[in-house]
Amino acid sequence: MALEIPQDFKHILRVLNTNLAGEQKVVYSFTSIRGVGRRYANLCLKKAECNIDRRAGELDDEEVETVVKVMKNPQDYKIPKWFLNRQKDPKDGTFNHALANDLNSKLRDDFERMKKMRLHRGLRHMWGIRVRGQHTKTTGRGGRIVGVAKKK
Repeated sequence: MALEIPQDFKHILRVLNTNLAGEQKVVYSFTSIRGVGRRYANLCLKKAECNIDRRAGELDDEEVETVVKVMKNPQDYKIPKWFLNRQKDPKDGTFNHALANDLNSKLRDDFERMKKMRLHRGLRHMWGIRVRGQHTKTTGRGGRIVGVAKKK
């Protein structure tokens, strides 16, 4: 028994500079956008009143626009502050949710700020070594030659 594909089915959707697979379920397809996980995608789809049991290629343009609007402005749709990935922004103190290219630029700005302030974490980023307290004696040597030189 084969599934029938609707006439207006899109195999690839372009949303927030990201290609989404149309064959996947809507929730899992939206997780390929950087900054969107399963829970955030599920919540945004419910706030946009979109059926989460459908495939992403079955969504029409208006539904996609409403979902993107909810994702970009979560507080307008009563998504709680603790759900957002950018709480108390260091520059302006606002609560927002960074997505796709915006997330990349904000992370880069944060690392530059840490390097400028000479924080321990910023220095470790600058030196290109492990930041989160991992052991570095034997692992993470980054392609340097390991071992003893051979005698000729």
